[in-house]
Amino acid sequence: MIKAKIIGAGGYGGVGIIELLLGHPKVKIQTLVAKTNGGTSIGELYPHLQDFCNLPILFPDDPEAAEPADVTFFATPDRVAMSQAEGLVEEGSRIVDYSGDFRFPSIKTYKDYAGRIGLPAEHEAPDLLPKAVYGLVELRRDEFKKDVRIVGNAGCFAVASILGLAPAVKYKLVDFGSIVCDAKSGVSGAGKTPNPSFHYPARYEQMNAYRLSGHQHVCEIEQELARLAGTEIVLTFTPQVVPACRGILACLYGTLVGGISLSNAMDAYKVFHKDNQFVRVLDRDAAVGTMEVRGGNYCNLVVDVDERSNRLRVISYIDNLVKGQAGNALQNMNLLFGFPEDMGLRRLGIFP
Repeated sequence: MIKAKIIGAGGYGGVGIIELLLGHPKVKIQTLVAKTNGGTSIGELYPHLQDFCNLPILFPDDPEAAEPADVTFFATPDRVAMSQAEGLVEEGSRIVDYSGDFRFPSIKTYKDYAGRIGLPAEHEAPDLLPKAVYGLVELRRDEFKKDVRIVGNAGCFAVASILGLAPAVKYKLVDFGSIVCDAKSGVSGAGKTPNPSFHYPARYEQMNAYRLSGHQHVCEIEQELARLAGTEIVLTFTPQVVPACRGILACLYGTLVGGISLSNAMDAYKVFHKDNQFVRVLDRDAAVGTMEVRGGNYCNLVVDVDERSNRLRVISYIDNLVKGQAGNALQNMNLLFGFPEDMGLRRLGIFP
């Protein structure tokens, strides 16, 4: 059994990985750490965990919080993991970080990301950046070698958009300059910390776009698509929040090239994702939505061609808290330790 530490255990990302690890046959949750709620048990904070996990939540300065673990999950904001990563790696822990601290291989790309969300451009562990793996198994599976110690878990919007666009870019189905991502997220994507704009009266029956000047997930979407394309990709990305708890709906568009038909597009998507057990490629008549991925680690892709406008249209559905966060993190952890990719993740979603 490997021992797991979860830093940021009190938030949505923390409780999400706890829920999944409780069903993992090869992992024991050893330590829970959070800046708030210290001194209480996780079962008190989240009553649905009572009798399943009643470990105490430790403050970061508690000596027991420093106990070494085989894997450390950082369910924390930016700049937390980078400040602790070097010491954890030296003591033998592997790291799966939910933030953007280790999603980019160089200082240059990290600075672009940090600038979009008003963070300092200086990275506290720059030597570790080229040693980390971008945490989207479906594209980076071959990079999970035995010596990998750090994974930068992919962002939720990025997961939905990259999985939906990767085949189109890889097989050059669309004009790269025409790509549009129109993506909507449930409110849980903003995290647990209260915010006036997510107060019930402000959010009920309210839908809005935000960060039109540049969302941080654009950096990783363009990075991963450019790797597949072999050239720079610049796309239009419009993030939106809708009055739902969880789920992402990403509508992805691109102008077709070379007389690509719906049949051609479906074949390309099925070939690309044939080994990706958590990606389902569905035809245009599939009656699915966010409900069909709720609680599961799946990405449902509805592939369509609009013959009238000559555009590829792909609708990507994920649960932002599972495939977009904790489930993806567990998938990454499985590969770090040589476990089957789906271990602890083969579970049905929740319906209705």
